[in-house]
Amino acid sequence: MRSVPPANLSSPAAARGAQVRAALTQDGRTLCGHCLVADTPRLRMRGLLGRTELPAGEGVLIRPTNAIHMWFMRFAIDAVFLSDDGEVLRIAADLRPWRMAGKRGARSVLELKAGTCADHGLRVGDRVELVDLPAGP
Repeated sequence: MRSVPPANLSSPAAARGAQVRAALTQDGRTLCGHCLVADTPRLRMRGLLGRTELPAGEGVLIRPTNAIHMWFMRFAIDAVFLSDDGEVLRIAADLRPWRMAGKRGARSVLELKAGTCADHGLRVGDRVELVDLPAGP
């Protein structure tokens, strides 16, 4: 697996619908084992719509964006707003359907199962690193 430096979340290493792992840089704990990179208009628009749940260990990294909406969603999520270098700028924990959230200066949003941020002790100021997952069969 190739590591994507936290200072380059816009790197092509996690490009166009790729699957990546998102980890805390200070201790390497995995926040999201299988995270879809939504970096095209179609993938960003689709996001988590149509799903009935977000299993633990899965998520979506939406970029570029600094805001998300939960219209037509069926479940709550944790939304982690990230800077270009992977710094956590805001955590919208347990964001419920029909709500919106954003953070000025954010460049991407990591959508995780509700409760993931609390379970991992994620805080504003922490850094998140992306690591490519090997291509599947």
